[in-house]
Amino acid sequence: MISQFFVLSQRGDNIVFRDYRGEVPKGSAEIFFRKVKFWKEDGEEEAPPVFNVDGVNYFHVKVVGLLFVATTRVNVSPSLVLELLQRIARVIKDYLGVLNEDSLRKNFVLVYELLDEVIDFGYVQTTSTELLKSYVFNEPLVVDAARLQPLSPAAIFMQGTKRMPGTAVTKSVVANEPGGRKREEIFVDIIEKISVTFSSSGYILTSEIDGTIQMKSYLSGNPEIRLALNEDLSIGRGDYRSSFGSGSVILDDCNFHESVRLDNFDLDRTLTLVPPDGEFPVMNYRMTQEFKPPFRINTLIEEAGALKAEVILKVSAEFPSSITANTIIVQMPLPKYTTRVNFELEPGALGQTTDFKEANRRLEWGLKKIVGGSEHTLRAKLTFSQELHGNITKEAGPVSMTFTIPMYNASRLQLQELPKPELPPLPKPELPFDPRVPAIAKPEKPKDPKQHDLPSFQHPPEPALPIMVHGHNSAFLSHRPQPVLNLLRYYARQ
Repeated sequence: MISQFFVLSQRGDNIVFRDYRGEVPKGSAEIFFRKVKFWKEDGEEEAPPVFNVDGVNYFHVKVVGLLFVATTRVNVSPSLVLELLQRIARVIKDYLGVLNEDSLRKNFVLVYELLDEVIDFGYVQTTSTELLKSYVFNEPLVVDAARLQPLSPAAIFMQGTKRMPGTAVTKSVVANEPGGRKREEIFVDIIEKISVTFSSSGYILTSEIDGTIQMKSYLSGNPEIRLALNEDLSIGRGDYRSSFGSGSVILDDCNFHESVRLDNFDLDRTLTLVPPDGEFPVMNYRMTQEFKPPFRINTLIEEAGALKAEVILKVSAEFPSSITANTIIVQMPLPKYTTRVNFELEPGALGQTTDFKEANRRLEWGLKKIVGGSEHTLRAKLTFSQELHGNITKEAGPVSMTFTIPMYNASRLQLQELPKPELPPLPKPELPFDPRVPAIAKPEKPKDPKQHDLPSFQHPPEPALPIMVHGHNSAFLSHRPQPVLNLLRYYARQ
């Protein structure tokens, strides 16, 4: 049960606000933003997703630069409220197509109508896009996604034509194309999050992949489709399929959407489902099998005197040169007595930034993009306020790295070719006459006495317009399910 829901911009502007129970003061949005903006508790720079101020519990998630916040005074499950905020953001994005400040302001009437149907007096009713279509009647005002600037690294999945082929996933699932046409498309994404821990000597200590198969459907009529995964896919370490060889894909565990049927999954690794409207996860999976990480980081720390030291960071991209990684950020905690850092980039470095966060003594190295097979090096000269008595390598680190690699997945999980649905052949009718052209009898010619008396035949008149035969005109097939094979656009994302 929640009392308030509101959405704030990066500047703290209140874009959407709904008070369901009247238990929390009206200035809660300002109190929340001031607390988050100047958070300095527990030695952290960023506020946790859940905190309490004056007896009010604040829950928030950040989606493409927007803060989705819920407040309550009762003891409610934090995971429940955080999941609710994520689902509200997803439902709004399904209806608006593009989720940003501009689209929210232009469609505030539709957003408030959605909120009234999703939450009633603080209690959740439904978060299904398909069910909400029966109760929400306002039409969205489409915002052009090509003109929008990304707000965060996560925005590359949802906007920007230069980073993702096509902009179809930024369209509303309830709005038709100009001219009233229905978009017959379906999009499937494989999104994976990699967590790898290296030792100081470069060996892999732990490795884990959290992945999801995300789908967004624009198909009319809710046709049944099938997704074929790797034939050598194994679930669990004890699966007999793991004996196929080292090249097989072994997942520790997985779960599926409620619309997925697993009738043939054990036989041919095929998922059968009727996709609902909107974006939803078809399958979530986790993998701890050893895999080749896309990057390798080497760190060297040397003392250069009593109050000085030098750090060398080397990042190697171990993926094909045809793939490019975006928005790479390398972070490294430094000794607490560090007062100044001088950076030295490699010659000809472009799109790289460096910074020293004095508040928490942290080095940050940002790279706009890294091409597969390349290497980049950073040198940092540290100056200390007092002499370090311990080992400098134990006081510095560990090094962390965040990145995004489109069209690449480390687990080797793939979507095989989709079976083409068989459509019954359409009957080919006889060519009818055009009813708009009246049949006019031709005048009879004078009879030639030299010719024999033969019966005269009159040919049908030429139609004024060409006649379209069923099966050759796309307009006659608009009511039939389109072949999914020709409509699937597949992107594997990191």
